[in-house]
Amino acid sequence: MDKEKHIEIEQLDWVPIPSRLKDGLAEQSISKRQLKNWTLVLQARQIPCRSEQVERSYQLLVPVDHYQRACQELIQYEKENQNWPPPPPIERKLHENTASTIWILILLAIFHNVTQHQINLFGHNPVHWFELGNAHAGKILNGEWWRLITALTLHSGFLHLFSNITLGGIFMVRLCRLLGSGRAWFLVLCAGSLGNFLNALVQSQNHRSIGASTAVFGAVGLLATINMLHFRGNHRRSWPLPIAAGLGLLALLGASGENTDIGAHLFGFLSGIGLGLASEYLTQRGEQPWGAINKGTALLSVFLVLGAWGLALR
Repeated sequence: MDKEKHIEIEQLDWVPIPSRLKDGLAEQSISKRQLKNWTLVLQARQIPCRSEQVERSYQLLVPVDHYQRACQELIQYEKENQNWPPPPPIERKLHENTASTIWILILLAIFHNVTQHQINLFGHNPVHWFELGNAHAGKILNGEWWRLITALTLHSGFLHLFSNITLGGIFMVRLCRLLGSGRAWFLVLCAGSLGNFLNALVQSQNHRSIGASTAVFGAVGLLATINMLHFRGNHRRSWPLPIAAGLGLLALLGASGENTDIGAHLFGFLSGIGLGLASEYLTQRGEQPWGAINKGTALLSVFLVLGAWGLALR
């Protein structure tokens, strides 16, 4: 009898923490997730605790003399972690545009093949594509703005072309799925052109460059910015990670090689960030006729590229 009485008294030395903390002992069971989190909190504060399962629910017990302190610590923990984790961001509507992206990359490859042959066109016998279309800093600043665009379509050789198509294709497929083909390619074209212009401002008058890599890193900047803004409510302190990842790619892929134009890559990336901020601002302002916008920007992109080459060849 004394032994049974001793066991009952020993059991009363531990009391369960109520699930709502302020409701006393009226509601003692807590969820499995609460049990795990609260146990970690109390252990971190060096408050003794133990758990037990009652049917399908759980109880977290603490010694009587630690009860008040345990409740205070848990109340403070719940206040600091209120509304955490936040709800997941609203899923974006994805556009299936892989085929259109592949066709554009194929056209870029076909055009590269054209530039490798002697062709008579518009009074040029033959056309000196690289002389007419490269991003010559001095000529750009003197008004030949079309070089900002034409330079993006030229490549020095197969390896240069292959690296830009492969790397660019990976980013463009994702960007087109997020924004739609027309809008994505228009923004990338703008980012590449703006990157070439900023590069011309800081380079010597005789600086020349060619290649789509400026636009490729513009796509990296766009993707990084869109992801940063889309998930900023969930990342808290880690929300800049997409930008950091983009900078890592820039350092890894855009800053090596003997003939690498680091300035063009950097300014393309920064231009992508700026255009990404503007694009997301417009996106979040409300519903827009994105179908019509995508068609319009697609036609505008084609017109800009053809028009730029038309001016270069005139």
